[in-house]
Parts: sequence; structure tokens; C-alpha cells
Amino acid sequence: MTQPSIIIYTDGSSRGNPGPGGYGTVLLAKGHRKELSEGFRKTTNNRMELLAVIKGLEALKVINAEVLVYSDSKYVVDAVEKGWLWGWVKKGFKDKKNRDLWERFIPPYKRNKVTFKWVKGHAGIPENERCDELAVEAATAPNLPADQAFENGINDF
Repeated sequence: MTQPSIIIYTDGSSRGNPGPGGYGTVLLAKGHRKELSEGFRKTTNNRMELLAVIKGLEALKVINAEVLVYSDSKYVVDAVEKGWLWGWVKKGFKDKKNRDLWERFIPPYKRNKVTFKWVKGHAGIPENERCDELAVEAATAPNLPADQAFENGINDF
């Protein structure tokens, strides 16, 4: 991969698993910075880790850009970088959770040249720490909306 033109930091949080949760995303490109976050009343950590990446990729207005995503989620990073996701797709996500989010992930992922880098959580990386702050703030906000797919059991296969 050449020098990425866009860097995305992501983190998810769940206060209980399941429990109230949220995600935080920081996008950096050409001197610009955008922060995204949202919380839900009942969800899981893995869902929020994945949603953080999805929201970052969906926010991109470019196509075919070199994008580097930093995540402290082995679940997300390994699923993509080790190719597990494509096996899950071939098998129709048999016995896999979070199908709704993985299917939502694929289109924005394919629009750009995305690579992932796993980072250790809470290791003092400023942008990753900021994502954690955003995720925790979102998870602890009042009157959180439902993660409809999770609460309706759509994600339980």
C-alpha cells in the first residue's frame, strides 16, 4: 500500500456485553478532521467495533482512495485481513453473528483500497484514545435509541 490519503481510527464500547454501547470514529485526510459517534441502549462490543469502521467508510466521499483503518478489535481486523469475511459470505454467514453489519460493511469497503492495522487498546495512541472517549460518551448518553437488528434478534443465526 502506498501512503494512505485517508486515515480512520475507530473504537467501540459496550457497558456490559450486551448492554448500552457506542462507537467513536476519527477520520483524518489532507489536514481535515471529522469525528463521529453514536450510542445504543442495548448492543455488543463487537457490533460497536464494526459499526465504527462502517460509519467511517460510509462517511468517505471519494472512491479508490488509499484508506488505512486503525482498530483495536481483533474481531474486525482479522475478519477482513485474514479473509474470514469472504468465507462467511460464501457460506451465507451460517452461524455467524452480526450479518447485518458485515453486509453493510462490504459496499463501502469495496469502494476504496482499505487496509487495516490492529493497535493495542488503551496504549496511549492519541486518536485511538479519542475514539474510546467518543464511544464511552455515546454509550453513556441519556435516551439512547435501539440497535434494532440486535434487539429484534435479526443478528442471531
